[in-house]
Amino acid sequence: MDIKQLQYFVTVCDQLNYSKAAQKLHISQPSLSNAIKNLELEVGSPLLERNTRKIELTDAGKILYEKSLLVLSNMNVLKKEMEEVKLTGSGELSVGIIESVKYWIPQVIRKYQGHFPAMNIKLIEVLSGKAVKESLRKYHTHLQVTNQYIHEEDIETLPLYHERLVLVLHKDHRLAASESITIKELENEPFIISTEGFQTREDILHAFGLEQATPTIKFEIERFETALTLVRENLGMTIIPENYLGELNDTYLVRKTIDSAALERTVYLAFMKNRYLTPAVQTFLAEIRHHFAASQ
Repeated sequence: MDIKQLQYFVTVCDQLNYSKAAQKLHISQPSLSNAIKNLELEVGSPLLERNTRKIELTDAGKILYEKSLLVLSNMNVLKKEMEEVKLTGSGELSVGIIESVKYWIPQVIRKYQGHFPAMNIKLIEVLSGKAVKESLRKYHTHLQVTNQYIHEEDIETLPLYHERLVLVLHKDHRLAASESITIKELENEPFIISTEGFQTREDILHAFGLEQATPTIKFEIERFETALTLVRENLGMTIIPENYLGELNDTYLVRKTIDSAALERTVYLAFMKNRYLTPAVQTFLAEIRHHFAASQ
């Protein structure tokens, strides 16, 4: 049993069609059929049930399929790491980010490029906790900047900084001139909030819950820019991270701090504990940590 046989087997399982699998693998259908038959002989059990209508996995086939996925995934990870060992300052650095980093990460990149000017940097928005873990484990990203603490044995999660979640409303809103605003005052206002699965939504709902209040959710969005666009049209109000707003040079929008200790969050840096990180990746990680150590 070798890697190529497992690749052939997994492809047949995914396609459930020998002809399509052969095309995907760029081999002839008879060659693919023979490879699967040889694998079955080696395993000592049928792996696929064939009839005129469809292909189905046997119990043994289901077990081998699941194990093969794991083996092939580990091989891809190993291949990736071996490729990266050779990198000495050129190549690609992939960083998963959240929206609110846009006002500080360019400063980190500017300093980093002084060390590795030939490195290509890919910034990928990865927002939900599930997506963060999947992106790291599948080696889609080297590092993740996230607003969620990742409770996993194989992932290191380091706190970077704290930031407040602030209220944004239209300049003509009746509360725009108020010096202090409570959560209770927002209860019946049309509210714009992130969709389910986003940590910001959970933080906001938690803050409302502590005050025994419930927001009147009018719009659910995935991006803060969409929320600000809706507020700009005076369609509702929103609560978003202060770092996303920056200096807020928009005459139509007003930022207010709400008296609630729950409306703040921690931003973290996450990466795989046992993954080999090249000097180029380690330097970027160090630049991020230094940026916030220097600002405290």
